[in-house]
Amino acid sequence: MTTYPARIIHLTINRDWHAVYDYAHRPENMPHWASGLAAGLTRDGDDWLGDGGPIGTIRIRFAAPNDYGVIDHKVTLENGVTVDNALRVVKNGDGAEVMFTLLRLPDTADAAFETDAAHVTKDLETLKALLERR
Repeated sequence: MTTYPARIIHLTINRDWHAVYDYAHRPENMPHWASGLAAGLTRDGDDWLGDGGPIGTIRIRFAAPNDYGVIDHKVTLENGVTVDNALRVVKNGDGAEVMFTLLRLPDTADAAFETDAAHVTKDLETLKALLERR
């Protein structure tokens, strides 16, 4: 069995967790807060297509809308590699905790993993700023 090192990146958002989930789980909203999807997403059947920049077109399949705050998604790169991303919104008092599990895949250098973690942190901070302004 293969497992990868993981880092859970999380932050608290001072909004009802249902409101956070309702906004964050919609692929059409992700370009507003997920920097890797800034060019936007286009629906393609059950999947969404996005411009992954230097890695080419990415195909994303999101978990179905649910009552549990799960926004998990599979990202398939042009080269066929699929990455499972766990993204969750959970109740935290009157607010929400948003958590992303970043897996360190094989052959990922220390610097690249830290860069990925910084991007996820920035994205969650952007989501927080957007939702706390509303």
